Amino acid sequence: MVAYVKKAMILAAGFGTRLRPITNTVPKPLVPVAGRTMLDRSLDLAEAAGIAEAVVNVHYLADRIVAHCAERTSPAIRISDETDRILETGGGVVKALPLLGTEPFLLLNADTFWVEWGRPNLAAMIEAFDPKRMDILLMLCRLNDTTGHAGGGDFQVDGAHRLTRLADKTDPSGLLYAGATIYNPAIFTGAATGPHSLNLYYDRAIADGRLFGHVMEDGHWFTVGTPDALPAAEAKLAELATRHA
Repeated sequence: MVAYVKKAMILAAGFGTRLRPITNTVPKPLVPVAGRTMLDRSLDLAEAAGIAEAVVNVHYLADRIVAHCAERTSPAIRISDETDRILETGGGVVKALPLLGTEPFLLLNADTFWVEWGRPNLAAMIEAFDPKRMDILLMLCRLNDTTGHAGGGDFQVDGAHRLTRLADKTDPSGLLYAGATIYNPAIFTGAATGPHSLNLYYDRAIADGRLFGHVMEDGHWFTVGTPDALPAAEAKLAELATRHA
């Protein structure tokens, strides 16, 4: 399969309200976890997968994120400015489309990340993405491969890797969306330019049989939603580093 994906977008515009008081002065993507910001952890994963250029959207404490991005040389970073109005996930992507181009692109959250010790999962996703069959390819993780997540799963996957919504979120076999997606930009043709969620496009792709999943292998996923979750994440990172040294 041809690797179509060369650009990424990092969603970094949110307020991080549940992480207050830390985020009163530091945007959530710049909160360090074990000495490395969550934004840099996401950019590191993209860089390791061969992404040459990343678009980072900004709104809350935007100047801090812009200045931080300017210190990084790889991947090359362009800013999608939402300081006038926050556009949510869907609106943010639509605004950034002129910077992303017409080829499939990778989308990452700037406030979740994972560590891995096998083949990079993003590289596997890029290899697997087939725009003839897929509109969207999500990275998923098993619930026991997570730290900081208190809820259930999001999706179930069939034998062909197609996804549907999980009817019962308490189902232990359910899979959690892991904050990484490959999109065919054609699905945004005629999309609304105002604030809206990317869930709209998931549901359309499910209806068309074109939402697919890649289950994370040899990795562990983190979300840091509250101040109490920060030491738990750092402890787990230390444990994993020792185990896989």
